[in-house]
Amino acid sequence: MMNFGFGPFGGFGWIFMILWWVLIIAGIVTLIKWLTSQSRGTHHNEKSALEILQERYAKGEINKLEFEEKKKDLS
Repeated sequence: MMNFGFGPFGGFGWIFMILWWVLIIAGIVTLIKWLTSQSRGTHHNEKSALEILQERYAKGEINKLEFEEKKKDLS
């Protein structure tokens, strides 16, 4: 038989259904945004070749002559 909108949630069952779907869609959108920000975040941490060369020179791994040669090769 029909309950005329007075089921277990009274006449507000359709509101709960809409809220449920809004929460599911918001969760999916949030997950997609988080995943895309994670993939973009890895690219921002990469250093340029010149920065790596400068770090190696600062640490003493290469001398000034090697630094100048490699810097000239990069430009």
